[in-house]
Amino acid sequence: MNIFFFLVFMLFAALIVRLGVVQIVQGEEYTKEVKKTESNIASFPAPRGKMYDRFGNVIVDNKSIPAITYTQDKKAKAEEKIKIAKKLAELIEVSPDLLKEKNKDEFKERYLQDYWLAAHTKEAAALLEEKELKLKPAETYQLQLTRIDPKEIEKIKQSPEELEIAAIYTRFTSGYYYQPSVVKSENLTDEEVSVVAEHLEELPGVDVITDWDREYPFGDVLRPILGSVTSPEQGILSERENFYLSRGYARNDRVGKSYLEYHYEDYLNPIKSKVELIEDKNGNIISEQLIDEGRRGYDLQLSFDMELQKRVGDIIEKEIRAAKGFGGNHTLERAFVVMMDPNQGDILAMAGKQIDPDNRSEFLDFSTGTFASQYEMGSTVKGATVLAGYQHGVPHGQGYSDQPIYLAGGVRKSSWTNLGWVNDVTALEESSNIYMFRLAMEIAGETYTRGGGFNASNEDFQRMRNYFSQFGLGVPTGVDLPQESAGQQGNPTQPGLLLDISIGQYDTYTPLQMAQYVSTIANGGYRIQPRIMKTVHAPNNEAKLGPVIKENNTTVLNRINNTPGDLQKVQTGFKRVTTSGTAAAAFDHDVAGKTGTAESFYYGNETRYRGNPTYNLTFVGYYPSNNPEVAFSVVVPWAGDGGKSGINKKIASGIVNAYVDLKEQRAKGEVPGKQEETE
Repeated sequence: MNIFFFLVFMLFAALIVRLGVVQIVQGEEYTKEVKKTESNIASFPAPRGKMYDRFGNVIVDNKSIPAITYTQDKKAKAEEKIKIAKKLAELIEVSPDLLKEKNKDEFKERYLQDYWLAAHTKEAAALLEEKELKLKPAETYQLQLTRIDPKEIEKIKQSPEELEIAAIYTRFTSGYYYQPSVVKSENLTDEEVSVVAEHLEELPGVDVITDWDREYPFGDVLRPILGSVTSPEQGILSERENFYLSRGYARNDRVGKSYLEYHYEDYLNPIKSKVELIEDKNGNIISEQLIDEGRRGYDLQLSFDMELQKRVGDIIEKEIRAAKGFGGNHTLERAFVVMMDPNQGDILAMAGKQIDPDNRSEFLDFSTGTFASQYEMGSTVKGATVLAGYQHGVPHGQGYSDQPIYLAGGVRKSSWTNLGWVNDVTALEESSNIYMFRLAMEIAGETYTRGGGFNASNEDFQRMRNYFSQFGLGVPTGVDLPQESAGQQGNPTQPGLLLDISIGQYDTYTPLQMAQYVSTIANGGYRIQPRIMKTVHAPNNEAKLGPVIKENNTTVLNRINNTPGDLQKVQTGFKRVTTSGTAAAAFDHDVAGKTGTAESFYYGNETRYRGNPTYNLTFVGYYPSNNPEVAFSVVVPWAGDGGKSGINKKIASGIVNAYVDLKEQRAKGEVPGKQEETE
């Protein structure tokens, strides 16, 4: 008994000593461990920046929409998520398209494999050998993925109910911890919102929040160029995944998908609001604190005049409908207009219309065709040819007899009619092909003799194209839009094709290039970079633009190598075109410009007519002829009537009238348009 009591005494003594060590020596350390917490940051969506036109009218806005989200924390296990996904699938409909490869119609196997492993934990565990259980979780998971019976995945594909659960589970696991992942926002019904809200207690991690979507006060006007945004279900663009992730995007973040939304993503992208979540060591959230209210993206003020844009589109539709009544116009299906400030580079209107191939009584907006499609432009390029001749040393007033020329091999080339003796100005006024051919021969160092050869070299082709490129013909304009076409240069297989380039019958250009080219002539020889974004503004809670963050200043790309006297000659020729030449009496206002008709071949939507010969009708000009305010190009491809309808000149006259009318109406206060003052 004494020995027993002694042992008990020693044990109590040891316990007291140990308690003393715990409380006195290590007490502070253990107290910290008990109180130990972990901080996590949760981010919540904010709307993108807005877009305004040049007069402060909102053209791209945001509207609030409900969304069902799931926020996963570190405690949630895969089987728990499966249970929640099954319950949620009973309350809402979710498309299995979420499980498909982006831009494809095939299911992504990995999505279905991840779901199967989470939904069949026992079967998944049986896929591993005992010795493999000692491996790291990531390694065992990879082994399980490779050992799933393909028949199990096929069963999922054949079950719509299970596919829906798999889609919801995939949404649950697509984001980061504590970052709300949108399960459904598109086509979300009021009934679904209501029933989910009633069952939130049974759906841990699920919530109903207010999200946003894009809204367009001007409807479909200019929609293609304004661009589009991915849905929460689509998330970031797969082809730029590394780019977005390196900048802190979540995989399900909405991003600009095309054109302006895509090009100005860095400005339009919002700053999410951030909440700090404090967890205890068991993963329980014990406090929340807002650390950043976030903000919507920066706003953009664009150069467009949306009222003018709308009217120009209406004019194009009206004139296409009217011209279709002329014989031979079965291939006429589209037309383009670009209007820009020749001095600042602001694009005021960028309109393209195309007959809907599925409903030929309706039109589609094809504004992207103004910079992404190219055509033979015909005689509208002759101003560049004359100025190229001056640069090469051809004197002012140089004259040639406008009679057909005959080259070796029986090749005959002529103007639209025999014009007699023409000089530089009258050649533009009456649209002489012969005059341009003779200039091209001068540039190639060739002297014309009837029946003689013409030996233009590749260097001669390049020299002519270099002259044209000073005006923006055959090179990118520099517009702030992705996917701009530079036009297409033909292969100089025959020397005579140099003559065709001089009259716009071989190389192709975009309507935007033509607008930049005529702006260069209008403003005295400066090639100005076209701009769409004028300024970037801090977001403002009021219905107006906030403080300026960045200005997109006017950029002069180059000055052409011509004298003021050279330009004055061409400007005189362009003015004669509209007063006594090929566009005489076509305009109600003081316009200078140049008509064009190019022989071409049809390659549009009507397959039965592809390859048929046709004509492109064009016009470039500026208003007024002195101190121009606006320069413009009109391009009407495949107008099979050979110019009888005059559609190019009618559209040109109509858009100038619209510009002048709007200016007068705004001066009277009849149309909103006073420039908004920015802070």
